[in-house]
Amino acid sequence: MKTVNNTFRAFRNRNYSLFFAGQSISQIGTWMQRTAVIWVIYSLTHSATMIGVAVFAQQFPSFLLSLVGGVIADSHSRYKILLVTQVASMVQAILLAALILSNHYVIWEILALGSVLGIINAFDVPARQPMVHEMVNDKEDLANAISLNSAMVNMARLAGPALSGLVSQRYGAGVCFVLNAVSFIAVIVSLLLMKLPEWNPPAAPKKVFSEIAEGWIYLKQTPSISMIIYLTICLSLLIFPYDTMEPVFAKVVFKGNAETYGYVSGTIGLGALIGSFLLASAKKGTNLRAVLLLSIVTLGIGMILFSRMHTLSAALPFALILGLGSITPMAISISIIQMEAASNMRGRVMSYIALSFFGMLPLGSLLIGTASQKVGAPLTMLCQGIVALTIAVIFFRLLGLNRKEKFV
Repeated sequence: MKTVNNTFRAFRNRNYSLFFAGQSISQIGTWMQRTAVIWVIYSLTHSATMIGVAVFAQQFPSFLLSLVGGVIADSHSRYKILLVTQVASMVQAILLAALILSNHYVIWEILALGSVLGIINAFDVPARQPMVHEMVNDKEDLANAISLNSAMVNMARLAGPALSGLVSQRYGAGVCFVLNAVSFIAVIVSLLLMKLPEWNPPAAPKKVFSEIAEGWIYLKQTPSISMIIYLTICLSLLIFPYDTMEPVFAKVVFKGNAETYGYVSGTIGLGALIGSFLLASAKKGTNLRAVLLLSIVTLGIGMILFSRMHTLSAALPFALILGLGSITPMAISISIIQMEAASNMRGRVMSYIALSFFGMLPLGSLLIGTASQKVGAPLTMLCQGIVALTIAVIFFRLLGLNRKEKFV
């Protein structure tokens, strides 16, 4: 019983409980939409490269604007920013649903709406992550709250793709987008019900570029944090884009349909969920950097084994292992940064990690999508798994783990 209480201790904070409940519903809708968009594009084009283009279209705007988003998150009410971004995301989902349900659409229209979502996320992510600090009264619960956030995303990653596959196969992708639009009502209501401390604006606002420069100088002076961002860059460019190949495995390798794609994505989500709860249960004093590298090793092994399978039933156990290590690196990186970054720098530091993620992931998606189109998804994922293990070995020394120091 004590272990259970320890795992869910952040729920003692009313604001965080409201946030978790609303986001849990909204994230399921988000994953339904994400899965449906990729399947629609692949079904229309039968091109893994086009999946990479779709990811690029959505995330490159976030890359361009994330530093500005970080400055705004540090100089304006994060609560109000979140309200605006959630309403904007709902409108984007409604437009996408209307487009698909009209049955008169072309690829560029889907890509354009994806770019709109990318712009919204550039302001949403730097505000949403640091706002957890404002929702948690007892700062001892902060690491647990961040871990539970990851678990919430992974619960959605488990349920969302599976539901998306079932709904798309029976009712069409447009219904998935409608359900995503409706899901935003939950998170908007949860935000309106919160009682947060009054926000105090900075005494002397500075120019945007001065604020960005301050964040960069802070990172240069804090190598323990900047090294985590370098690791995120490597993973986002070379490893995380593996999900662009999931529909290729489902349709080409496993000879399946949208439901097959949902089962693959859902199983990966289940593994990620298990990893999140293990992280949430971690004891105080756990060396998170060591856990970070262990999760990357797990991800690499999962990718290697999954890539060698030729049937869905044989691949699912290894999809679980792949999922176990997939989201955990980002969750731990965010946890480390949130706990170690100075309070007046959190938004800007989060914008830099968002910059590394949203900047490298779309480029990586183009790279991985093109590679899988040329040499096949199995060989591409095999190479990614080997690269993941190599990255873990390199950063073992760069993160200082060979000195047996405790960082958390």
